[in-house]
Amino acid sequence: MRAATATTSVLALAAAAHLAGCGVGEASVAADAAGAEPVAAVPVEVARPYRADIHATYQATATITTDADAPVVARAAGEVVKIHVEEGAVVNEGDVLATLDGERLRLEMLAALANLRQAQAEYERNVDLAARGLISAAAFDNLHYDLEALEATYELRRLMYGYSKIRAPIAGIVAVREIKPGQHLAVNDIAFRITDPSELIAHLQVPQAELAKFAAGQKAAVEVAAMPGQGFPARIERISPTIDTRNGTFRATAIIDNASGELAPGMFGRFTIAWEEHERALVISAAALIGEDEESAVYVVNNEQVERRTVEVGIETDGMVEILGGLDEQDIVVVVGHSGLRDGSKVLASNDVPGSFTG
Repeated sequence: MRAATATTSVLALAAAAHLAGCGVGEASVAADAAGAEPVAAVPVEVARPYRADIHATYQATATITTDADAPVVARAAGEVVKIHVEEGAVVNEGDVLATLDGERLRLEMLAALANLRQAQAEYERNVDLAARGLISAAAFDNLHYDLEALEATYELRRLMYGYSKIRAPIAGIVAVREIKPGQHLAVNDIAFRITDPSELIAHLQVPQAELAKFAAGQKAAVEVAAMPGQGFPARIERISPTIDTRNGTFRATAIIDNASGELAPGMFGRFTIAWEEHERALVISAAALIGEDEESAVYVVNNEQVERRTVEVGIETDGMVEILGGLDEQDIVVVVGHSGLRDGSKVLASNDVPGSFTG
């Protein structure tokens, strides 16, 4: 009986210990379940891909100038007696800009005219004599040559007298007046400068590696510091076929339409040249891209969770990127807030508007 009692006691103790152990474990699991917190949704901003025209662009800087810019020089010496135009005046080719004292030139022209008329009369008197053989052919030929020489002298004197009026060599705007009334000008002194700003040009230096992107006729736009944010239309007119050995670049000449007259020669311009265009391309904000290991991806929202999806990209410009594969217009893409996301993360999306753009 003592043995049986002892055995029963041992079993009772073991059972108690087992029950106690089970109670501790259940309490621990319950405590863990009670202390766990649900995973919070990450707030993000989203947008759907949409269709738009997109351009691959190249940017360059250059000083704006014009081919229609001409210094007006005095072709004859003399004193300035009258100035007919001032800076800013619009002139046509041939308009008189200033008048010099041309009295001496006028008298020289009149003297040459008198000599010419005398020679003409002498020649006409001898025409009949030469026809009848009363003077030698050599003498008559000399009269003819003298007449031609005097005609040339008169025309030269008349031309020089005409130079006493300084005229515009091209149509445009008087940019600079260099002379004053009473000033004596020598031949080739600069009197004015005329420019035509309706069509401006700029010479862009293109690196050899970028030359394949350029072609005559490409569209471009230019901005200047004086009018930030305002673009003016331009185009690539021509590309030099030779390389500049000083800096290893080619020269591309851009023509700028300045019919409005808002631009001026001498301004420094920033040019954006569109060298490739894709119409109605599928695009998203470039901020939505996740670049990892030479691979582009985005987070796509589906049932309040995100899926990391690899995409194929094309042209990227002005904050937009072309999507060639991996997305369609029905997908919802995370644009802002993807830095802390993982595949399968819960999100709280905003700005889910078809065709909208955030970023």
